[in-house]
Amino acid sequence: MTHQRAHIASAATDMASFWSQTQAAIQPVLAYGLLANLLLFMPTVYMLEVYDRVLNSGSVNTLLSLSALAVVVYAALSVIDWVRSEMLFGIGRQAEADWAPTLHDRYFAAQLARTPSADLASLQDLASLRSFAGSSTMVAILDTPFALLVLFVLLAIHPWLAATTLLAAVLIAASAVLTDRSSRLPLAQANTHLYQAQQAATSGLRSAVVVQAMGMGHAMAQRWQTHHQAYLDMQATASVHAGRGVAFSKCVQTLQSSLLLGLGCWLTLNGQMSASGSLMIVASVLGGRAISPLSQVVMQWRQIMQMRLLWRKLEKTLATERPQKPSLNLPAPQGNLRVEQVSYGLPGASQFLIRNLQIDLQPGMLAVVMGPSGAGKTTIARLLVGILPASQGKVRLDSADLYTWDKQALGPHMGYLPQNIELLDGTVAQNITRFGPADEDLLRQAVELVGLGPWVSSWPLGLDQPLGVAGAHVSGGMRQRIGLARAIYGNPRLVVLDEPNSHLDEEGEKALMACLAQLKQRQTTTVVISHRQSVLQMATHMVVVRDGVMQAFGERDQVIAALQKAYAQQQQAGKP
Repeated sequence: MTHQRAHIASAATDMASFWSQTQAAIQPVLAYGLLANLLLFMPTVYMLEVYDRVLNSGSVNTLLSLSALAVVVYAALSVIDWVRSEMLFGIGRQAEADWAPTLHDRYFAAQLARTPSADLASLQDLASLRSFAGSSTMVAILDTPFALLVLFVLLAIHPWLAATTLLAAVLIAASAVLTDRSSRLPLAQANTHLYQAQQAATSGLRSAVVVQAMGMGHAMAQRWQTHHQAYLDMQATASVHAGRGVAFSKCVQTLQSSLLLGLGCWLTLNGQMSASGSLMIVASVLGGRAISPLSQVVMQWRQIMQMRLLWRKLEKTLATERPQKPSLNLPAPQGNLRVEQVSYGLPGASQFLIRNLQIDLQPGMLAVVMGPSGAGKTTIARLLVGILPASQGKVRLDSADLYTWDKQALGPHMGYLPQNIELLDGTVAQNITRFGPADEDLLRQAVELVGLGPWVSSWPLGLDQPLGVAGAHVSGGMRQRIGLARAIYGNPRLVVLDEPNSHLDEEGEKALMACLAQLKQRQTTTVVISHRQSVLQMATHMVVVRDGVMQAFGERDQVIAALQKAYAQQQQAGKP
């Protein structure tokens, strides 16, 4: 299943493959477009026949026959337009279905690395492109080349009529090019400011409690307003340029219709066209038909430019996607954790945050990671669960590189409680079972082990109680216990807990100690970041870090003895 998804993602990100598939899918769309544009000559034919045949002959039967034929043609035209729109929607839907998983993974990776960017295409951008693919604007773009058919008909009537229409088309096209050049930069800047405004709003809403408590509401609103106003200003600038283009195009289109009628009249008076005057009217109608798609394109130019920016973001996102790391499908781990000379630094940084980390733990061992604030303990926790890749060295689980282990396969065997516990919008049971199929026995064990049982009994819906967005309906202590239950659910072989007792009361502390004892009994390899003496008493091993450098690792009593000895030596050296 993993290999199949990787294959689909690889195929979806191959733009050359997409264009090849699109060309095959667009051919019937163009064929239907050609047929639709040919059928659009029916009003012209109907007009000619009524003027030249029905009025001269006075035949009602001919009029009825022509009218019946027109109804059939118009009905067929409606069906063709509907089929063509559905085919375009289908192309957009298929592209969204192919690319949505890849974009989701790419955006997820950016959030994980804390490097979100306005240059990344989002799922919302992809949905906008999908809607645009089936819009009337896209139909107008595809209909524009068929204006040549109308030009050939006008050329057959009289070259001057075709030349006048061609001149109008050139003027409208020139207006579109100038509009493009003048509005491209303001639109790009508007998108950047919109992204910044959304980020500012999201940041403020995420920390609404802190913002309200500390009176930061006005400052956060001003921060959002600054970016939003810049977005509106850039949008207004782009709208001014686009509005000029639309106004000019409308002027040319209206003037062209009158010029064709006047030119047709002049040619008729000079005997160069049919004296009946029907061709004069037909030429005016056909001229409007010829430039109608182009005029519609210009009128929707701002939308087209917006979609082009989104398309370029999509191309850039897919083209710059991080190389897929190899995913190893291995047997279920036993829990042998070995950290081999691991160093870690941020991409592009000249210094490592973690240097030369060495840990060796067997199943059933419990190691406590201790050190002052800023020593790198949380970074170590993320390295141990494979969130961060080691810059140097390897983190191995049962001799396999943990970072390259397939996360879908490894997930059930891994438990992680981050320092900032993030609960998802769902029920208590869904959060604990990681939104997978629930095993009632394992769920009950996890709930009882962390001391959630009394709370669950008091909730009206029990384990089906909704937590709200980001767990908004629960307290800090309850959030800690739910996160801990999620970490130990399913009897994982490696559990990493980052400050698991930071929000626990005395009762919660006792439940945590019972949980740690149970993990040791289950032969689970456990790493706990904590400064609590109670946790240290449960430990079999200790890791001491300072400024990103491991100061000591080994069995708890040996490390404590070594630290006490070093401290005594320092005290002795400091005496006069």
